[in-house]
Amino acid sequence: MTVTINKPPSGGTVRAIASKSHAHRLLICAALTDRETFVRCGETSDDIDATAACLSALGAEISYSWGEGFSVKPVKPGGEAVLDCGESGSTLRFMLPICCALGAQAELHMRGRLPSRPMSPLLEELAAHGCIFDGVGGSPLKTSGKLRGGEFNLPGNVTSQFISGLLFALPLLDGDSRLNVAGKLESEPYIDMTLDALRAFGIGIKCGDGYYAVRGGQKYCSPGTVDVEGDWSNAAFWLCAGAVGNGGVTCTGLNPDSKQGDMAVLELLKRFGAGVTYGDGTAAVSPAALRAIRIDAGDTPDLVPVLAAVASVAHGETVIYNAGRLRIKESDRLHTVTETLRALGADITETADGLTINGKQSLRGGTVSSFGDHRIAMTAAVTSRVCGGMVTIEGAEAVDKSYPGFWDDFEALDGELLFLEKK
Repeated sequence: MTVTINKPPSGGTVRAIASKSHAHRLLICAALTDRETFVRCGETSDDIDATAACLSALGAEISYSWGEGFSVKPVKPGGEAVLDCGESGSTLRFMLPICCALGAQAELHMRGRLPSRPMSPLLEELAAHGCIFDGVGGSPLKTSGKLRGGEFNLPGNVTSQFISGLLFALPLLDGDSRLNVAGKLESEPYIDMTLDALRAFGIGIKCGDGYYAVRGGQKYCSPGTVDVEGDWSNAAFWLCAGAVGNGGVTCTGLNPDSKQGDMAVLELLKRFGAGVTYGDGTAAVSPAALRAIRIDAGDTPDLVPVLAAVASVAHGETVIYNAGRLRIKESDRLHTVTETLRALGADITETADGLTINGKQSLRGGTVSSFGDHRIAMTAAVTSRVCGGMVTIEGAEAVDKSYPGFWDDFEALDGELLFLEKK
């Protein structure tokens, strides 16, 4: 699908959609419990649906009521299962250790770039503790055997999803386990979100300096009903839109006590010089004279594409660093962000682990590809606010991965779109 933006959004108020990251975690915990759980979740997406489908393949009974949430009955351990992870890295990296802990003989199917995204050293650690794999590096990935407890070792600088996946699985094992994390832990807020979800379902994990001690034989206990938070990651696109162009944007439904790392977008926009207010779950951002800043993206890699759009019209040179992991996302995001913003008129250069952007007063517009990446499509849409000409986005349906209602909300903020179906 191709979208041409005839008029960018002029501003207004939009409610944050349900957090994809939080929904993954609550659905998994709910499916591992002793009884039915209701996961209140106002919206779903391709990635959330992938996790629900994989849990269903393991024997869980899951149904979704639109605008309300998921009814989840527990999985049935053991047996054979075919899991379709779609293009969701979180789904794959969370479900694999769980399959191993349950002793399931499973096939995990993947699409897009997912088969080529790193699974090492997680696979090696699982294999060292009793699991057997076939088809590594492709799709499907087949697993058999049953995970044993013990000592696990992972680096902290690959992906926090490996750590979260093991934290879901290790409490299910007969023996106690210790997960050691070497070096600096990247994306630590995502681990905190996992630990919060586990606590909500009665799982206790002792956290120390560079390790997690996990008692085996624990039981996930359903709290009955849990709520998926509003998504700071996707709200960030609207908040950044409020910082550029004309007219501010307000987002409601955001948890002030969230462990989501991407709520850091508010502090980063303040540093850029935008007008930012926040209270009672509502964030508002208004445009102002923006100035360049330096951004360490180690804990907030998903913010990089849209922050680069803000930097494209911030006076001076913005440097984004510690973002090398973006090369192994749905696209090589350091490259695709560069290609996208440059095509729209930005002065941007990719480095080995980041981006350098020299801000301009405005950009010209043009035609860009989403590269099949939801965050690239949404970044281009936000950038239309600072373009003198129209912006056309090819492959605009990529937003369905995390935010199927994105274009509806774009129009609700007074943007005007022309949709063209590709033949």
